[in-house]
Formats: sequence, structure tokens, C-alpha cells
Amino acid sequence: MRQYKYPSVLTIAGFDGSGGAGIQADIKTISALGCYATSVLTALPVQNTQGVRNIFSIPVQAVSEQIESILDDIFPEAIKIGMVHTPELVETIVETLAKYKKVPIVFDPVMVATSGHRLIEEETIQTIIEKLFPISDIITPNMDEASILANMEVKTLEDMKIAGKNIKKLGCKHILLKGGHQTTEKITSLFYSNKEGFQTFESLKLNTKNTHGSGCTLSSAIASFIAQGKSMDRAVALAQNYVSEAILEGSNVQTGKGNGPLNHFFNPQKLIKNELV
Repeated sequence: MRQYKYPSVLTIAGFDGSGGAGIQADIKTISALGCYATSVLTALPVQNTQGVRNIFSIPVQAVSEQIESILDDIFPEAIKIGMVHTPELVETIVETLAKYKKVPIVFDPVMVATSGHRLIEEETIQTIIEKLFPISDIITPNMDEASILANMEVKTLEDMKIAGKNIKKLGCKHILLKGGHQTTEKITSLFYSNKEGFQTFESLKLNTKNTHGSGCTLSSAIASFIAQGKSMDRAVALAQNYVSEAILEGSNVQTGKGNGPLNHFFNPQKLIKNELV
């Protein structure tokens, strides 16, 4: 009898009880794209569509043991890392992953929530750059996060181009600098690879506030397509299309009183079954 395996994606991220962002958005995205989602909880933000009310930390030992528990049993084809808000947490994740075979890592440097709430401690940023950037295959900052990483104001596309070059010097393999906060009619994101220059991705800016968790969704989508065997360039392009469609399909739906979620399941895929060899 033939045996099969689902392409698996592990998300290491924070909680969102309102279901639109964080680990919940990751699991929805990974599942909607036909992959098997496993998860490790890094923090417990108390939040809804209107904003973050508080953040409770998860003990670093608990995070480490969660990672070991999953990697010892359901080893992933790709890993997405989201909210890591303390230096100790960054170091714990990096040290624990180092015990295992390297797999592609997508790091979404979650520093600022959609509501504008700062989610990261200042001293964590340097630890992320020193420890997490070197093991990440791609990072996906938005304009606010790029501003923090590049230590400059990022308001326009020209600012993004300068910031992207500065961030690349920090040792990142690939960077997708998201332009979702642009006020122009078209949104432009910049993809920096190992090659010179950058690639642009354009989409129409929709008149909707339902973008809660769009960054979490995008990074999880990239990880899902990588887990399916797609190249980095292709994974980024497919993930961009998926997020644009998810925003469009959820743009006229009211969920909560603030920034509503995307429609992750506008075209759900069956779990992919790859034959074991």
C-alpha cells in the first residue's frame, strides 16, 4: 500500500484570540494552501480587531520544548517565525532550531501591529539582527518595521528603496519589503534577492480596513509555497497573489469593530499528499 506525507509548515508565533492575525492567521493560511500546519506559541497578546490590550510572555523553556516536541515528530518542510518580542526568546528559538537539520525559514519581523501598537522591546532588535537574520532565508518587514530596521523614516516608495538597501547590508538572504502602508492608488512591494537590484510587485490599493493579519498571512503563504517545493521567487509571487485575493474577498465583510481579517478561505485547497519514497 502506498504511503503519503503532507507538506508541513511550522509556525512559531504569537496568539490572536480574534482570529485574524498571529498563529491563528498562520494556521488558516497554511491549511488553505494545502499544507499541514503545526504551531509553537511564543507570546499571548490580548488583542482584538481594535488593537492590543496587553502582552503576556510564554516562558522560554516552554517555547524551546514546544519546538523540540514538533521537530522530533512532524518535521516541517518550512518554518515561519513571527512575534519574538524579547532577546531571550530570540536566542532560545535560534539555539533550539540549531539542534536540527536546516529547513527554509521565513521571518516576519512583527514589531508594529496594524493598530500602530509597538509589539517589541528595543533591545530585542539587535538580537534579531545578530542571531535571527543569519538563519532566515527571507524576512518580510512592512514600512513601519523597515523604518525601525533601517533607522530612517519610510513613507514613500523612494524611502523603501533606500531602506531595502540598508536592511540588505544587515545580512539578510532575501527581503520582501511590503508597501501596504502606501497612500498611493497602487501599492508597490520590493523583493530583494541575492542578485543585484530588486523586483517590484504591484497591486491596487483597496478601500477597506480589513487588513488585520495581512503580514502574518503573507509570510505563512511564502512558507507554504516553499514547503510545496516552489523557488523563493515563485513562492513570493504566489503569496503576493494569494494575499491580494484574500483581502479583496474579505473587503466588504464586517468582523469586529476595528480592522477586520482577510478571507483566508476564498479558495481552499485540499491537503496535498506527496508519496513517500
